[in-house]
Amino acid sequence: MPRLYDRAFEILATEVKRCSKDVLAGDVQRDIVLKRLERLRSQTGEPLSYQELRETVIDFFPNFSEKVLKQAAKANCPPGAWSKIKFAAVFLAGSAGAIWVLNLPYPMIRWPVARTLPILLLPSYMSMDYNYRRAIASVEQADQLVNQATSSADLDLGAVKVKEAQKHLDALPVWFLGYWPKYAAWFGWQFTFDEFKAARANVGRMEAKLFQEKQAQTLLTQGEQALNTAKQQYEQASTVADREKAIAAWQAALDQINQLPQQTLIGRTSRTKLAAYQRDFQEVASIAAKSARTETLIEVAEQFAIAAGQKAQNPPHSASEWQEIQKLWSQAIDRLEAVRVEDSGYVEAQKLLAKYQSDVGTVRTRLEMEQASVRDLEMAKSQIESLLANTTRNASSVDRDRTLGQIQTIINQLENVKTGTTAYAEAQQLMRSAQNKVKEILQASPRTNFGN
Repeated sequence: MPRLYDRAFEILATEVKRCSKDVLAGDVQRDIVLKRLERLRSQTGEPLSYQELRETVIDFFPNFSEKVLKQAAKANCPPGAWSKIKFAAVFLAGSAGAIWVLNLPYPMIRWPVARTLPILLLPSYMSMDYNYRRAIASVEQADQLVNQATSSADLDLGAVKVKEAQKHLDALPVWFLGYWPKYAAWFGWQFTFDEFKAARANVGRMEAKLFQEKQAQTLLTQGEQALNTAKQQYEQASTVADREKAIAAWQAALDQINQLPQQTLIGRTSRTKLAAYQRDFQEVASIAAKSARTETLIEVAEQFAIAAGQKAQNPPHSASEWQEIQKLWSQAIDRLEAVRVEDSGYVEAQKLLAKYQSDVGTVRTRLEMEQASVRDLEMAKSQIESLLANTTRNASSVDRDRTLGQIQTIINQLENVKTGTTAYAEAQQLMRSAQNKVKEILQASPRTNFGN
C-alpha cells in the first residue's frame, strides 16, 4: 500500500499552494514540498502518521494549518469495508441502470442488443412471460365473473380481475409480437397480435359492462333511498295532502327502479324486489284511497253540519227555515252513513253520526213545535173571526155567557202556542187582548161588544 494516498496528497497539495503565496521564494519551497509528497506518494509501506506529515511540510511552512494536517492524516488510510460496499453498490446500481436502459421497450435500442447480447434482455423476457401468463389468467377469470355474474360479489371481484388483466396487457410490448415472433415461441406463447387485440377488446367490453352495472347499482340505491324516504313521509303524514304527496313520491321511486336496464345483473335481480315494493305500494295506496274517501265524507259532513248550525242560530225560525236546517243535517248524516265498517275512519264517523242524529232530532222537534204553534195560532184567529161575526151589540145574558165560553176556548187555544216559535209573540198579544175582553164583558153591561 502507498505511504501517502491520493486523497491525502490532494489535501496537502492544496494547502501548500495556499501557504506559498505569502512566502518569499514561495514557488521554490512549494516545489520542494510537493516533490517530497510525490516521493512519499510513490513509496510503499505504512501510511504516514500525523506527526510524519507535519515534519514533511513544517520546515518550509511553519504556519501550515494543523486542521489540514489532521484531515490529511485521517484521509491517509486504506479504504475500509464500507468503502468497498459503497463501490460495489455504485457499480451494481450503474450496471442495473445500464441493463434497464437496454431493456426499454423501444425497438431501436433492443434490436442491436438482441442480435449481439440477447442475454442482457433476460429481465424483459422474464417480465413478458410473467405478464403474458397473468394477463391470460386474469382475462379468463374476469370474463367468467363479469359475463356470467350471479351476484354483486362476482361483479366486484370481476372488476378487480379486469384491472389486473388491463395492467398485465399494458405491460406486454405490442411491437414484440410483430418484430420477434420467434422469441415468443421460446416461451411457449400462442399469442399473436390479433389475439392481443381481441384480449384488449374483451377487457374493454367488460369495463363498459362493469360501468353499466355500477350505474345501475347507483340508480337502484337512489331509488331505494327515495322509496324509504317516501315511506317515512307517508307514516308521518297528518293530512290527506301530505299523504297524497308521499304516495306520489313513492310512485316516482318505483318508476325509477322499474327503469333499470334489463341487460344488467342489477336490472334482472331488481325484478324480485320491485314486485315486493309494488305489492306494498298497492296495499298502502288502496288503504290511502279508502282513508281519503272516508276523510272526504267526514269533511263534507262537517261542512253540512256547520252550515246547519249557522242557519239555526238566533231562533225563532219559520217552519220552512227549520225544514232547510233539517235537510242540511240530513245531508251530513247521509255522508256519514256512507262510511263503511272496514274504512279506517269508521269510528270517528259513528261518533259524529250519533251527535248529528241528536241534533237533527232537536231540529225535528223544533219544526213540529213551530208547525203546531202556527196551526194553533191560525185556529185561534179563525175562532176570533167567527166570534166577531156572531156577536151582536144587543146580546142577552145567555149570549154573553156563550161569548165568554168562546173567548176562553180561544185563550186555551192560544196557550198551546209554544215559546221559541214565530207564532208565540202574536199569540201572546191576542191572548192578552182576549183576556182583557173577558174582563170588559164581566164588568160591562150586556150590551158590551167583543169586537170593541
